[in-house]
Amino acid sequence: MFAALADPVVYAAVAGLFGLLIGSFLNVVIYRLPVMMERQWAAECAEFRNEPAPVFESLTLAKPRSRCQNCGHQITFIENIPVVSWIFLRGQCSGCGKRISVRYPFVELATGCLFAFAAYRLGFGPASLGAMGFIAALTALTWIDLDTQLLPDDVTLPLLWAGLLFNAFGTYTDLKSAVFGAIAGYLALWTVYWGFKLATGKDGMGYGDFKLLAALGAWLGWQMLPLTILLSSFVGAVIGIGLMVVARHGRNVPIPFGPYLAIAGIIAMFWGKPLTQAYLGSSF
Repeated sequence: MFAALADPVVYAAVAGLFGLLIGSFLNVVIYRLPVMMERQWAAECAEFRNEPAPVFESLTLAKPRSRCQNCGHQITFIENIPVVSWIFLRGQCSGCGKRISVRYPFVELATGCLFAFAAYRLGFGPASLGAMGFIAALTALTWIDLDTQLLPDDVTLPLLWAGLLFNAFGTYTDLKSAVFGAIAGYLALWTVYWGFKLATGKDGMGYGDFKLLAALGAWLGWQMLPLTILLSSFVGAVIGIGLMVVARHGRNVPIPFGPYLAIAGIIAMFWGKPLTQAYLGSSF
């Protein structure tokens, strides 16, 4: 089996299929994790006020089974096949006919394609397996931030520690660069945050952005942070202008920064060194 995975095409195909399954799970994480956090906050607030704890239906990432939020129809196995089921159902719930967002198959397909690319580009081994975990975490954070403007510690902090762990073995960079990358990543946006707040009296971003850039620094090393910040700003500008032109997105409507950092982080992981070399015009 492992011998077959040495073939880049075979490994990419297997990783792509695995990515589709992970993408389906990420859809659950994206929806449920913020709900679980809100319930935990409500319970903590009630305890602080010496009030009875609110009663909620038990909810974890594993239970209960997925169901339609409109009619309660439980999703069967045949209705839960990544991408294929959405197409087969024509994007509608089989119970009530309510439209199922195209985002679900998009997340599954994007995760599958990115996993396949990571496998083909990096080959079978720790580097590609780590990259898949990196991609999965950033995918979840992207959509949670878009939905709620939150970047949960439950994802950002394990992502940071995982980056340091992989680089303890020199998988993507040396450990020293990873540690300083985590420190510099956090302090860079922390400084921007307080500079903006002192100048305007407003919050320009959330603390989750600091932790996410720290995690990217832990994976990629401090050398990649300038490029990552530059790429995230460029991606944000392009998408922001597009939203204002196409979707008439008002300038005063807040746009989360996490997705731009996530996109920049993925670009930097695979093309960071060539881009930096091209910009500096020297070896890196």
